[in-house]
Amino acid sequence: DSSDDIEDVSLFDADDDVSRRSKKSKIRHPVASFFHLFFRVSAIVVYLLCELLTSSFIACMVTIILLLSCDFWAVKNVTGRLMVGLRWWNQVDDDGRSHWVFEARKVSPQGSKTSSEAESRIFWLGLITCPMIWVIFAFSALFSFKVKWLAVVVMGVVLQGANLYGYIRCKVGSRKNLTSMATNYLGKQFLRQVRFPGCWKPS
Repeated sequence: DSSDDIEDVSLFDADDDVSRRSKKSKIRHPVASFFHLFFRVSAIVVYLLCELLTSSFIACMVTIILLLSCDFWAVKNVTGRLMVGLRWWNQVDDDGRSHWVFEARKVSPQGSKTSSEAESRIFWLGLITCPMIWVIFAFSALFSFKVKWLAVVVMGVVLQGANLYGYIRCKVGSRKNLTSMATNYLGKQFLRQVRFPGCWKPS
């Protein structure tokens, strides 16, 4: 049984008209926005260019893992809280049971938020795109039989995938809620096709 403390936060702040008008393109936390992308993009660049930069596999591996570790800590503890008002962590109670906690920033009575639409877009774009790139690297290393790189790539998938999963849980709730959202979406699409059968035509 997990203890979830969740409050709805818009993925791109699209539902907050006041925030969109006043902070649509302003980046309030430029340092956090920079480091949100710096560590994860640097790890990808080092992975792609390491064989050109040095012949030492150990040096490349240590550098990539350090960058991935810094990225995991920064995104989990700093950039998520500042840029989109989300935070997640795991805690163990006195009985030894593990609890996952998911938090969202409280919205003020005026409906304003301290994060901007630009920051939200940067945050989610980096959070979603980079794990997908590491998944591509994993398949590439597997099919090209680069076994020594497979452990590094798997580390990238695990660390960045864990942050992605944690923040999705913060955004939409538990796994049960994810299933409910998918079911509701498919149900709405089905009803739309039933009521307006001419709106969709097979290609």
